[in-house]
Amino acid sequence: MNETNVTPDEAAAAVRTILERIEEAAVVDRRVLFAMLSAILARGHVLLEDVPGTGKTVTARVIAEAMGLEFTRIQFTPDLLPSDVTGSTVYDEHAGEFEFAKGPVFANVVLADEINRAPPKTQAALLEAMEERQVSIDGTTYDLPQPFVVIATQNPIEQEGTFRLPEAQRDRFSVKTSFGYPDFDGEMGLLERRANRRTLSPSVDPAVTPNSVRVLQMLAEEVDVDVKVREYIVELARATRRDGRAEIGVSPRGVQRVFEATRAAAIIDGRSYVTPDDVKRLAQPTMAHRVVLTTEATVEGVEGRDVVRYALETVDVPGVAPDDEESDGDEAVDEDEESAERDEPGDDGETPADAADIAGSDDRSTDSGELASGSDAIDSTAVSGGNSPDGSDR
Repeated sequence: MNETNVTPDEAAAAVRTILERIEEAAVVDRRVLFAMLSAILARGHVLLEDVPGTGKTVTARVIAEAMGLEFTRIQFTPDLLPSDVTGSTVYDEHAGEFEFAKGPVFANVVLADEINRAPPKTQAALLEAMEERQVSIDGTTYDLPQPFVVIATQNPIEQEGTFRLPEAQRDRFSVKTSFGYPDFDGEMGLLERRANRRTLSPSVDPAVTPNSVRVLQMLAEEVDVDVKVREYIVELARATRRDGRAEIGVSPRGVQRVFEATRAAAIIDGRSYVTPDDVKRLAQPTMAHRVVLTTEATVEGVEGRDVVRYALETVDVPGVAPDDEESDGDEAVDEDEESAERDEPGDDGETPADAADIAGSDDRSTDSGELASGSDAIDSTAVSGGNSPDGSDR
């Protein structure tokens, strides 16, 4: 199917079905889900750092289920070998020859659970897979399935017996985020879901198919990013490098990942262009983990997000009008002009503020008819999860 057949509105509607399907089984802040889906649609990877029991593993599996993607989980331990991740060549006695036995990394969504518990050599086994979408065994290269996403988790509390992720590997994650504890209503919702099912772990039916996800990823590649927005991304990155609290700021690879994530954010919001608000919304989850702090800043309790927050406060926000992206105005808009710009309707007849409800609004109700038509537009024959899953499986 040609991605040009899908409009931004239809793409946004399909993403809403995915979000709602995920929320049938997991209680996760929409801002976190927005960042994770932006990374996935940008063909990136996600690092989740949080305390045990906050739903990292369940959310990763439910995201895969909602997208109709194959899911595998790798429990990282101190004795895990690289071949346990990528696979190895074994001798087939019946055939009398060696053959390659694929490892668990050969899946659409790979959960690297507690990745910091494995030694650096095993962690490094994921590097080629994450960057090149392939693995090399005994001189032979094997392509990984498409889409391919690594969702890694790590525990920030129990550090004994762990191996800190090297900067090179952390830089390969498009987004780093955390769930935190749900509020009172969220935990009550968890108990309500548990009362309505007869299984220990929740599950959901697919809302779209793998082909639909590939189409959404291709659509993100077509999103326009005005030169002023590109300059804004670069200036934010350069500001982190100038900050005296940072030994190393956001890398050029990081700049590209921010660029890619903001294009995916536009697709989620039903737009064919990126706004400065997309950059501001994703700046911390896409940039903070790439900042390496000085020893003094670490002792003082400074975090990478503090450096990014300061960059957001000091770098001027460009004025980019959706209906006049070729405008020559170079002056940064003030707060009132920026607010007025966000209220202007986009090409889809929907304001960016309305579309942003996908990410942050507490009102999660959506017209089911709209969702169905949007999903059908992505793949009219492949949306296998049109109806809500049976209550016993939630």
